[in-house]
Amino acid sequence: MADRRRTPVNDRIAAAHLRDAPDGLLRAEGTAARIGVPVADLLRAPDGARDRQLVYGEPVTVYEDRDGWAFLQAAKDSYVGYVPGPSLTAPFEATHWVSAPATHAYTADDFKSPETHALSHGSRVQVLGGTGRFLETTLGFIPAHHLSPLGAHADDPVTVAELFLGTPYLWGGNSRFGIDCSGLVQAALLACGTPCPGDSDMQEAELGGPAPAGDYRRGDLLFWKGHVALVRDAETLIHANAHDMAVAIEPIAAAIERIAAQGDGPVTAHKRLG
Repeated sequence: MADRRRTPVNDRIAAAHLRDAPDGLLRAEGTAARIGVPVADLLRAPDGARDRQLVYGEPVTVYEDRDGWAFLQAAKDSYVGYVPGPSLTAPFEATHWVSAPATHAYTADDFKSPETHALSHGSRVQVLGGTGRFLETTLGFIPAHHLSPLGAHADDPVTVAELFLGTPYLWGGNSRFGIDCSGLVQAALLACGTPCPGDSDMQEAELGGPAPAGDYRRGDLLFWKGHVALVRDAETLIHANAHDMAVAIEPIAAAIERIAAQGDGPVTAHKRLG
């Protein structure tokens, strides 16, 4: 996603919300909120193009709510954009996150009971109690083994990325219901407690350091213009890509050859996380 550069947050807030501020004031007070729907598109403008997505329970700061649209900043990566106002809910104390690829909340602690919500990996919920197969949350009952305590991290980003195998490719997607290349990398790294920006150009600029040419190790990142993939081993990588229209595993050599042949150029960086 190298062509979707994030506008500096202060300038964006000033331009969009402080047009009439005296003396070029570049400050805005925000209001805490959380995403209150399973997946919310983060738009470039009201009714505009999708830049990224946010999943249930993600914390945000709202700078303006006008005409049904909220302009906000995501806590996880400082990305800014617009979501419909009804997509937000009041702040709550999240205790757990969805560490399974996806899950459902049910009306009772019984898998035969009606489901109330479908939640993607990375969603944050508040657990109220329960010690058996289900934990009671403010949304309903969620299978206990689909949740991890907030602050408990995965160990391996590639293993997290593999949870998304077969997920449909979606430009700007950030959920198990649809994801793109940089969304997959961000989900994998955030699950492991590693800060990660939202777009591939920012990921290339900010993550890791150069790796020796041809020395492919699990967890390395390969970048092309507008694309990123995670190395699984010396021979294969995993990425969300428009060729398969899904998250898929592909031989490294074949991916490099195919991407060059389709006109998107060579690998621009091979990065290794510390």
